[in-house]
Amino acid sequence: MRKQRRRRSRALAGAVAVTAALGVAGCDVLGGSSGATGSEKTRAARTVQVWDRSPASIAAVGDSITRGFDACTVLSDCPEVSWATGTSDQVDSLAVRLLGRAQAADHSWNYAETGARMADLPGQMADAVVRRPQLVTVMAGANDACRTSVRAMTSVADFRSEFEDALGTLRRSLPKTQVYVASVPNLKRLWSEGRTNPLGKQVWKLGICPSMLADADDLTSVATVRRDKVQQRVEEYNKVLKEVCAKDRRCRFDGGAVYAYRFGTGQLSHWDWFHPSTDGQSKLAAIAYRAITAKDPVD
Repeated sequence: MRKQRRRRSRALAGAVAVTAALGVAGCDVLGGSSGATGSEKTRAARTVQVWDRSPASIAAVGDSITRGFDACTVLSDCPEVSWATGTSDQVDSLAVRLLGRAQAADHSWNYAETGARMADLPGQMADAVVRRPQLVTVMAGANDACRTSVRAMTSVADFRSEFEDALGTLRRSLPKTQVYVASVPNLKRLWSEGRTNPLGKQVWKLGICPSMLADADDLTSVATVRRDKVQQRVEEYNKVLKEVCAKDRRCRFDGGAVYAYRFGTGQLSHWDWFHPSTDGQSKLAAIAYRAITAKDPVD
């Protein structure tokens, strides 16, 4: 009996020694590191789990794209085909995809305004917070680049300050509301695609995005430099959106998906060859849905 007790004692001591050694080595039985403290693991878990992929209500802020401008009739908003909150079967909007058609009608709101620039976003956010949405979608910046001239474009510093102000407006009232931020579309691709249509070029002469679209057939070095400057500014805006959003744990940038989307004339309004068509709105909804429901944010 004594020999058996001694054997059990030695076995127990050996197990304790092995356990201690594993602890010192920083390994667990699953081969992972146990160097992190319990509190650190808890914080890491909370960070991973903070994003809700199925919010119950949505508010949209932004510009004419989110208003569905020129998607249905000429020179008119058409919010029913909005990528964010529309009700049209042709679009299958983000709200419909996330909430279902019945819920979307009563739990989604569109505060975007045609012609809005980033400077207008804080006011739209202030209106949106009244509804206490669980998700706010942001699509703005195209009008900051689409000005009468390159010189008139919103500076990058102002764009950053205005976007930070908009998020601050939201956070002061709704610290836990999630934010989806769409990148600014590729305006130079819009020029290259839209200029293939003679009617589109005539409509552009009415003053649509002159910084990029004026003199659409002018391929001189001066015109090329002008367009390149606008494109560079759009890319700088997208960098700002990514950086500012990254500082907010409940904000997701689309990873440049809208900017990178290779749209064609079928995704452009045939009223102005600038705004998204109904099909274009549907593509924007699909991009947003993928980003919002993804397990991990897009880089």
